[in-house]
Amino acid sequence: MWPRSLRGGKALGPSAQGSEFTRERSTITVTHELLTIGRISVDIYPNDIGVDLEDVTSFGKYLGGSPSNVAVAAARHGRRTGVITRTGDDAFGNYLHRELHKFNVDDTFVSPVKEYPTAVTFCAIKPPEDFPLYFYGRFPTAPDLQIKAEELDLEAIRNTGIFWSTVTGLCQEPSRSAHIAAHEARPRTGLKDGQFTILDLDYRPMFWASEEEARAEVAKVLPHVTVAIGNDKECAVAVGEGTPDEQADRLLAAGVEIAVVKLGPEGVMAKTRTERVVSAPVPVETVNGLGAGDSFGGAFCHGLLSGWPLSEVLDYANASGAIVASRLSCADAMPTPEEVTSLLAERGRPIPGATLAASATIPEGAVR
Repeated sequence: MWPRSLRGGKALGPSAQGSEFTRERSTITVTHELLTIGRISVDIYPNDIGVDLEDVTSFGKYLGGSPSNVAVAAARHGRRTGVITRTGDDAFGNYLHRELHKFNVDDTFVSPVKEYPTAVTFCAIKPPEDFPLYFYGRFPTAPDLQIKAEELDLEAIRNTGIFWSTVTGLCQEPSRSAHIAAHEARPRTGLKDGQFTILDLDYRPMFWASEEEARAEVAKVLPHVTVAIGNDKECAVAVGEGTPDEQADRLLAAGVEIAVVKLGPEGVMAKTRTERVVSAPVPVETVNGLGAGDSFGGAFCHGLLSGWPLSEVLDYANASGAIVASRLSCADAMPTPEEVTSLLAERGRPIPGATLAASATIPEGAVR
């Protein structure tokens, strides 16, 4: 039996691919299928692969920031998405609005903060595993950490199909209070079938005084969360060290309905109170591993909203992450549904929704 919020889960409506945007703000007025809150930045990635930053001769500029990337990823799968965040009142802020428009992500809740410049993130790309990040414009704070509780559209947060936040958004005020207020406005018991509240356990030590501080803040929002996603280290910060199953069980004991634990080279596991599924890794030649988790997240949201079985959601998200790991950028690299299903078919994995679609075409009473 699925958890309450998974029973009868369906997509909330058609794609918004044709929506019009103005330069100032989106004209999307329908309920979001996914609304994320938190980081946004300009990602500066080298065009020179395999060398340290001091040896790079040219760079490319991209939209970045995990929650914003997740919104872009889900929009690529045809979902109506929006992001709650802040930029600087500067040229880089204008660039990020333009990129959100390009990716068909609603920027109604994106506004400038005059006091701070738009955050910029540099990365060295040294595959297969070395992708160090260098954050600029985040210390002592950044515009996206200046989201205030009183500025939130709580009705939009309550009504969205999925509300997605990250642990990083809890690292300082006023962002911390805004995140807590958003979760309190969307209690787990008030969710309708097909609605989910997802916490990305995204722990970045440079933003915290200690793991204990982060764990205390996570404990404040877990009671409102239906899905938690993290790797071994992030789960350890949230609920303590242990095996993946022990960590998943602790998240479930905290009230989470789906615990997703990334297993590194062994794939990813998802666990509910009645089901445990593992998606094996989808091997690709890694170019830049930084955007894979965000691609996974956006595809995972798409699968949940589609009402697919958990095993199919996990496979689809896993393949989506692998595709981005094989590409240079993050937001610009997010795959389309056709690219994901093509990779799944190539690797001999089930195509999500295919079983349901096939059974729906069999006439009633026919021999199956």
